Amino acid sequence: MRAPLSFIVGLTLFTGAFAAESDECFIPITYNNPSLTVDLGVGLWGWPIAYDGNGDTFPDLIVVSGSSPYRGTYYFENTGRKDPDTGADIFKPARRLSDGANDVTPSYTPEGLKVLTPGFEHPDFARTGLEQKVPLPVDPKSIHVSAGQQRGKQWSYVDFDGNGVLDLIVGVGDWTDYGWDNAYDKNGRWTNGPLHGFVYVLKNTGTNEDPVYAEPFRLQADGRDIDMYGIPSPVFADFRGTGKLDLICGEFVDGLTYFENIGTRENPKYANGRRLRYEGEPITMPLEMIVVTTFDWNRDGRPDLVVAQEDGRVAWMENTGRLIDITNNRGISLAKIPEFKSPVFFRQEADIVKFGVLSTPVSADWDGDGLEDILTGNAAGEFAFIKNLGGYPPKWDEPVLLEANGKPLRIMAGYNGSIQGPAESKWGYTNIGVGDWDGDGLLDLVANSIFGKIVWYKNIGTKTEPKLAEAQPVKVAWPDATPKPVWNWWDPAPGELVVQWRCTPYVMDVDGDGINDLVTVDHEGYLAFYRQVEQGGERVLLPGERIFKIKGPSTFDMRHAPSKMSPTTDGSIRLSDGYAGRSGRRTYTFVDWDGDGKLDLLVNSTNITFLRNISEKPGEWLFEDQGFVDPRHLGGHSTSPGIVDWNADGIPDLLVGAEDGFFYYLENPRSGKK
Repeated sequence: MRAPLSFIVGLTLFTGAFAAESDECFIPITYNNPSLTVDLGVGLWGWPIAYDGNGDTFPDLIVVSGSSPYRGTYYFENTGRKDPDTGADIFKPARRLSDGANDVTPSYTPEGLKVLTPGFEHPDFARTGLEQKVPLPVDPKSIHVSAGQQRGKQWSYVDFDGNGVLDLIVGVGDWTDYGWDNAYDKNGRWTNGPLHGFVYVLKNTGTNEDPVYAEPFRLQADGRDIDMYGIPSPVFADFRGTGKLDLICGEFVDGLTYFENIGTRENPKYANGRRLRYEGEPITMPLEMIVVTTFDWNRDGRPDLVVAQEDGRVAWMENTGRLIDITNNRGISLAKIPEFKSPVFFRQEADIVKFGVLSTPVSADWDGDGLEDILTGNAAGEFAFIKNLGGYPPKWDEPVLLEANGKPLRIMAGYNGSIQGPAESKWGYTNIGVGDWDGDGLLDLVANSIFGKIVWYKNIGTKTEPKLAEAQPVKVAWPDATPKPVWNWWDPAPGELVVQWRCTPYVMDVDGDGINDLVTVDHEGYLAFYRQVEQGGERVLLPGERIFKIKGPSTFDMRHAPSKMSPTTDGSIRLSDGYAGRSGRRTYTFVDWDGDGKLDLLVNSTNITFLRNISEKPGEWLFEDQGFVDPRHLGGHSTSPGIVDWNADGIPDLLVGAEDGFFYYLENPRSGKK
């Protein structure tokens, strides 16, 4: 049974590679809500280019995304309307121009918009995206950092020294010193170095028509190399109206730093960097992986900032034209920096349903109206409720952040909460389970995250008006010391359940006693059953049992490839045998996918893998790998499966959250074949 056409509306705009070619194919779900506006966004990591593509004086946006499956270059036409709540411009849904990439940077030159990727210029970008490319007369390898990892190579044209000839600016991330994985000491101090981000200048000693670029040099401020945290994202403009080009840089985490040109237009010299501020507070973006561009968005003659972030959303930061006096603790003025307003995110007419990146959906009737809603986490550590407004295909409302005690729920690593170091301070990787955990008849929320700690949020509201209390730990009656992954520098509190990070805490009644239990990947990566029982009038969670077995390879890596490290067979399912940052990352759901009356297991991979239940006796859990449920490639780092039955045929269908933050629907091949 082919999916209804309304699920596929806008599909050709989504990506040229997507089409409904067979009875089994993942398709992105749409809002089906023409009056709704939502935050404008592409997939993982946006690279924004502001440009009036249709000559109506309203600036449009082209946003590039380089990651699967929403890889592409997308044009958003400005409607000329404003969001009544935020004042943000509203755009039409995306139209795909070409394939995508990372490190896509606009340059606004006297000859017009020019768009570069490392080593290339892309002619006619506003019409054809990245389809055309012309190599620049520079060997990208001449711009080198130390022998390790280069990231975030952003190339742009700037007349650096005011001679009318366009020079090259290259921002390069150097991640060599960071090392990336599990370098904490026993006190939680990071023992590797930081991320670095340097700005290189390649002066053009030729002409704009026939450029000849000199050897690159690192730009300095106050006598030292400008060194931003990971991704410098440099933009030059006359931000203060002095006739000189100042510099603003981004970083991998969330800040923006201003460098005043204290030299001349012809001989620039830069002062020490100062964080941008608004109303006395440093300006930060909500998420990480920020990309900074500059453009006079409101056409007032002052260059503003257009900034994208990890989840592909794009914000405008207005240049107020005012200067902020930065003083020391004795009141002596140190600098005057331009003032920008806090970021306001652009909006669009609702098209494809999205929530952050690495979305982790669960279907549940959260508000008791009889309709299956979507509850989901994401990489930023947020939790959202996406309300089903009815109909088939369903009509969806905009995602709403879940709250506890009136504050949006968000789990973030902080300095030392991520296995992969302080660069992930604003990530949370929330994976959720939904079920009545305490037996009061209300749906509660259970979560795992970047910490690997299993917590739960008690529903203290009603069936129709749920309300969550603050998180409390899920505790286990451990007979001995509380276990933990061996690489964790910190110890759990007594009784806490600490498992591998970024794994589903699946809530279901495994043993049929009427009490919900927990299934999750344990501290050593095995899929384990944590039985919840009544003891002395209280609920007690017992230590995990590795009851789930599989025929054939039984030990896997984080993408469900059979492990080369420990290639065991016919044993307990070890979903992740990776160490530290390569551990965990496993998501799954139980469902009778093939209709034989036994609960199968669907697990994440580069797609979703079907583990068929071949058990022959009650109480046994034995599976056999049947491969992908669909040929589409959805994976980047991970996917996350959930179960829905929107067509109400009693046959479970599949909803998958992908790395791009969109949700993909696969109708069960048994649908329509009763």
